[in-house]
Amino acid sequence: MFEQAEKGLTLSDRAYETTVRYLRSKLLSAHFALRDTKRQVVVIVSGADGAGKGELVHRLNEWLDPRGVVTHAFWDASDEEEERPHFWRFWRAMPGKGRVGIFFGSWYTRPIIERVKKVRRKREFMPELDRIVAFERMLTEGGTTFVKLWMHLAKDAQREKLAQLDKDGRIGPDDWEHFKVYDRYREVSERALVHTNEPWAPWHVVDATDRRHREVEAGKLLLAAIETATAFTTEAPRTPRTAKRGGKAAAKRSETVAARAVGLPAVPARWVAGPSLLDAVDLTQKLSVVMYEREMKTLQERLSRLAWAAREQGVATVLAFEGWDAAGKGSAIRRVTGAIDPRLYRVTGIAAPTDEERAQHYLWRFWRHIPRDGRIAIFDRSWYGRVLVERVEGFAPVAEWDRAFGEINAFERQLTDHGMAVAKFWIHISADEQLKRFKERERVVYKRFKITDEDWRNRKRMPAYREAVEEMLARCTAPDATWTVVAGNDKRFARVQILRAIADRLERALG
Repeated sequence: MFEQAEKGLTLSDRAYETTVRYLRSKLLSAHFALRDTKRQVVVIVSGADGAGKGELVHRLNEWLDPRGVVTHAFWDASDEEEERPHFWRFWRAMPGKGRVGIFFGSWYTRPIIERVKKVRRKREFMPELDRIVAFERMLTEGGTTFVKLWMHLAKDAQREKLAQLDKDGRIGPDDWEHFKVYDRYREVSERALVHTNEPWAPWHVVDATDRRHREVEAGKLLLAAIETATAFTTEAPRTPRTAKRGGKAAAKRSETVAARAVGLPAVPARWVAGPSLLDAVDLTQKLSVVMYEREMKTLQERLSRLAWAAREQGVATVLAFEGWDAAGKGSAIRRVTGAIDPRLYRVTGIAAPTDEERAQHYLWRFWRHIPRDGRIAIFDRSWYGRVLVERVEGFAPVAEWDRAFGEINAFERQLTDHGMAVAKFWIHISADEQLKRFKERERVVYKRFKITDEDWRNRKRMPAYREAVEEMLARCTAPDATWTVVAGNDKRFARVQILRAIADRLERALG
């Protein structure tokens, strides 16, 4: 893969100036057009030490509209970044819709360096590359166009570049050490590039021997990517009413065409329902007041101790609460937080996304709230909105919410791989119990704020929501991120069941 970039290609000053004059004009026009789209472009600048990566980053910033560019140089991870899953730092840096993000260093850096130094074994290296492929594919499906640039130098050329940098006092602290293992760096890097060179996120290996050549080549590749992003169009998601006219076949054809436009597979085969997980819940279970108070006291003391133990051991916890309207999510969360020191937890209520959040991949706003090691994040509704509300209400087309199951599983896997304790709760109540609680909220003055017209409308769509919930429970479970389906008709029983499940999960995480 690297041989083609070892030809020592050069560009004269005159050819460079002539080409750049035209290239800058085209880049600016394309960049302005990108602002009016729902897509973003991510440029990854990686490659050999001494290959002019920093100079290239400066040049790209010079050629583009600075108001539409965000640039991030990923150096050593901070303490805050180390205390979260590896991809957290990259999610935070993602550009919004209509913008270009330039990443000097990326999610490739650490796996490659650790493999070169043999800190990471091959059996660990390849799965990490697979995770990168899945990550880039997910972002591409969400509207990101990648420009992955690898600035390459042949061994003799790199030696000359480093010698000159050393003479000028601009040599990096590890550059010569890396050069000593040039052949291994080359082998590992090429393996990484080949493995992650996909149609939706291809690698471009650039001969970096000559500054003028590498800048023009990178500029042309960026221009082509922005023009592709601005030209990419897909049919708008159908509302439930218009979907009836075209039917499922028409919707599937539209999604297939959109997927092929970026080299992605078409809509996967649909899920086939199995035994009902909700019907298996015994909603008649109850607790007396005396039993409830005794259990709650014991469980809250236990949870308090475990929360501090998790703080000491650096184990983070993520709790996600979902359930029917009026199922008691808020009151259950209050019982959980009542057992934990306020310095250890944060509750995040999830509502409709803001303009800033809509400009990003739907998982972005949840990554922002992932806790540091030893802390607890509690989500009142969560990332499952993509496969529940957005699915049922038609806010997300079939292709988007269907692939979200895999994306959510991958997201939660990153949390648990980092060592986090993840617990998810669906609070289940019967339709009759929900109706009773709705009427009580209308009757009691201080509870009226809890009931809205939307609640009544959602109740009419319970069969559609139930189908979505059943699929969510079946497709989004893993040994370390299982669902607890809570019997919620009796609030006392539900609260005890939730606290016990959290305490049990923390004990497993703490070993």
